[in-house]
Amino acid sequence: MRADRSGSLSRRGTLIVSGLLAGVLLGATAGAQDQRPGLLFSPGPAGWWDSERVSCPRVLPGDGTTPWRMWYYGRDEGFDRSITLPTGRVGLAESPDGLDWTRVRGPLTKGAVLEPHPDPRRFDSAHLGISDIARHGDLYWMWYLGGRRDPGPGGRPGFPMLPGLALSRNGIDWVRVEGPHSGAMLDVGEAGEFDERMASWPQMVPLDDGTWRLYYHTVTAAGEFWVAVAESDDGFRWEKRGKILGPGPSGRFDDLGVATRHVIRHDGRWLMFYEGVGDIGEGPAVSRQLGVAVSDDGLDWQRIDGADRGGSILAQVPAGEGGWDHRLGCPWVVPMADGSLRLYYIGSNERPAGMGHAELFSVHQIGLAVSDGDIRQWRRVEARQ
Repeated sequence: MRADRSGSLSRRGTLIVSGLLAGVLLGATAGAQDQRPGLLFSPGPAGWWDSERVSCPRVLPGDGTTPWRMWYYGRDEGFDRSITLPTGRVGLAESPDGLDWTRVRGPLTKGAVLEPHPDPRRFDSAHLGISDIARHGDLYWMWYLGGRRDPGPGGRPGFPMLPGLALSRNGIDWVRVEGPHSGAMLDVGEAGEFDERMASWPQMVPLDDGTWRLYYHTVTAAGEFWVAVAESDDGFRWEKRGKILGPGPSGRFDDLGVATRHVIRHDGRWLMFYEGVGDIGEGPAVSRQLGVAVSDDGLDWQRIDGADRGGSILAQVPAGEGGWDHRLGCPWVVPMADGSLRLYYIGSNERPAGMGHAELFSVHQIGLAVSDGDIRQWRRVEARQ
């Protein structure tokens, strides 16, 4: 599937430049990027909710009678550009094999299946994005992150980002679960606590004793990224338990910490595939590459050195090479029946020098890497487009 990459200008002051730049970057490099290994799914055609960017794939494999399904977030060129993250709305695509994807038109704006709430007092009134999908009984459970339209005095639009929950019978029509924090299921910490800025990108895991665990991440005032957990008896009321995994050793690919992640139980152990944030000595500009950690209980984690640069399992394409996935994130792993593993992830191209560090200065697309079963070694698939 090859997408139409036409762009449009934003009306918001200097952010007009970022909207134009994103379109130029994608259009000018599309031919080269489409031949790069790993590239699987690009922004949608004009008129779709995801015509500017696609990000954070969450994939459920087919079972022989139902197709593979991928929920993801993104936005079109007209989405509020004061929100400088790749989030916006959520949509759905389907595939017979997890490789060739077709968009499913949802009932909401431009084909989305979940979008910001119209009530400006809610936590998800400005933007949102999926971070977890699972089937429990006859319902799909979607955990997502969102930010409010009015951040309050001195606040940043779209922040703080908090976790929300929505339920569906068909994966297309969703009903929000009303949490106690302006609709959110968790709130940020008190002033001075490690998660006072955000509690976001949630993933829920059922435990063998019938309780539930929620993983999320935050960024501290010092710029460190930490994964934390909360626990629940019913999947709806949550109590925080604290942070569990943060910055790695100096010089490692994750020496500023751990951000988006996918926690699974596989072959008798817990695995966390994660986005490691690394210090490159350029202030707010950081590297983002993928790594893995293992655990016996899902709480105490040990980093595993991957076979790629800096201990990563999948390293970013080096600067200057024009790669579509210069920065990586949002890993999601699907174990296959033959023992192999599929790693869905997002990549973004290099941001031009001097143009800032906001996500809107680059283009997000979705990629795929595979492993024969060794969690330390991965290779990007051949381009599918």
